[in-house]
Amino acid sequence: MNDLLFRTAMDADIPAIVELVTSAYRGDASRQGWTTEADLLEGQRIDPEVLAEDIARPDSVVLLAERDGTLVGCAHITRAGERAAYFGMFAVRPDGQGGGLGKRILAEAERRATELWGATAMEMTVIEQRPDLIAFYERRGYGRTGEFREFPYGDERFGIPLRDDLRMLVLAKPLR
Repeated sequence: MNDLLFRTAMDADIPAIVELVTSAYRGDASRQGWTTEADLLEGQRIDPEVLAEDIARPDSVVLLAERDGTLVGCAHITRAGERAAYFGMFAVRPDGQGGGLGKRILAEAERRATELWGATAMEMTVIEQRPDLIAFYERRGYGRTGEFREFPYGDERFGIPLRDDLRMLVLAKPLR
């Protein structure tokens, strides 16, 4: 299980990250895994320009997981206040889902947030209509905060909604 290499993304990684995230969430390729949003959204999942800003921004880390030189997963963490971090853009290649890789990436993101920023809590948003994904996070110690955020309707950088009732559920976890 020590065959994973974690590293911080660079601008040269952007095309591979966009391909990975898209394959995990959009279109027919995403249906090979369990994280697909293909029935909820179409279009792009990540905007290359936003990704470049995330890579360049201070207090922001785009974390890559590689196996044998191949990108197999990623996540984005950013400082979100004095002692909090935000977790997002989590993706695992569809043919690698269900084998524990996502758990390892999430754990590494939590470790880095604690190490880099002294974070004592991690927050994320998940589309409310994704009960399987919410359950995955709940099994990892994340809880529903009771807070919701609006889905960014009209901003095609984050996809084209196929329904009009999407909203984001806020989950949080205390970190040691």
